[in-house]
Amino acid sequence: MTNTKWTIDPTHSAIEFSVKHMMIAKVKGSFNKFEASILANPLDLTTAEIDFTVDVASIDTRNADRDNHLRSADFFDVENNPTLTFKSTKIVKTNEDEYDVTGNVTLNGITQEETFSITFEGQGKDPWGNEKAGFSGKGKVKRSDYGLTYNAALETGGVLIGDQITLTIEIEAAKEAY
Repeated sequence: MTNTKWTIDPTHSAIEFSVKHMMIAKVKGSFNKFEASILANPLDLTTAEIDFTVDVASIDTRNADRDNHLRSADFFDVENNPTLTFKSTKIVKTNEDEYDVTGNVTLNGITQEETFSITFEGQGKDPWGNEKAGFSGKGKVKRSDYGLTYNAALETGGVLIGDQITLTIEIEAAKEAY
C-alpha cells in the first residue's frame, strides 16, 4: 500500500504537556492550535512523512496570567517565534503498531533532533463513510535545549520549573479523498 495524505481532525486531537513545578508537583497544559501534513500508510508508518506546526500562542494551562507569561520573551517569545515545528527524518518499527519517530523539532529559533514513541491505535470508517486513523504519542524534551531557561531558585533548594517537558499527543486523522 502506498502513502496517502491524511488531515488532522482538530476536534478529536490534542497536544498536551506536563512540567514539574517547585520540584513537588506537575503543571499540565496544551496547545490548542496545530496542523500537520501526513503522508502515510497507517499499517506501516516506516515510510511516512510527518510535518507538524504548532501555534505556540495557543498555549493553555488554564491560568491566563501564566499563559501570558509563557508567551512572553521570558519563555516562548511568540512575537518572534510564533511556531513550533516537527519534521520526521526516520521512523523505526519497534513492536506491533509501535514506532519510534525521529525528527527535527524547531522552537525558539533552535532545531534539535528528538524521538517520540508513536502507537497506531486503529483505522475505520466514521458514520459518514470517511476513513479515519488514530495515533497516540509520547516523548520528553528539555526546554533548556531550546533556550528556554527562565527559572527561579527555591529557598528549600531546587528550582521553580523543571527542565524536562513530557509531551502527549493524540491524533485522529481523516484520509483525504482524491
